[in-house]
Amino acid sequence: QVQLVESGGALVQPESSLRLSCVVSVDIQNFFVICWFRQAPGKEREAITCISIEDSRIHYGDSMKGRITISRDNAKNTVYLQMNSLKHEDTASYYCAAETRRSSWYHRCSPLTYDTWGQGTQVTVSS
Repeated sequence: QVQLVESGGALVQPESSLRLSCVVSVDIQNFFVICWFRQAPGKEREAITCISIEDSRIHYGDSMKGRITISRDNAKNTVYLQMNSLKHEDTASYYCAAETRRSSWYHRCSPLTYDTWGQGTQVTVSS
């Protein structure tokens, strides 16, 4: 069974930075799309950024655009999420998700697209 493991979440102050990692148990080139989602209590799961592994297309959602960068290291089977200028409203559990189908890019923002998920890492922004 393929596993995705997120790490890097922490309790930080506003305006701090964090880098999250998503380590995949197989070659990440087995997947077409890998995305980062977040979910705060009482809110819907939100796609914040996605990358297509084959051709490096990148999508950034509106909520964190300009404050985040997605990248990957094929040799380490890892996708990274660099987050800067964190705000209280960024407090959430952050998840990575992966999909093998090329057609998944057209519906990359929907959690229903993905069958393979990590268990999440908690980010808390508090003064």
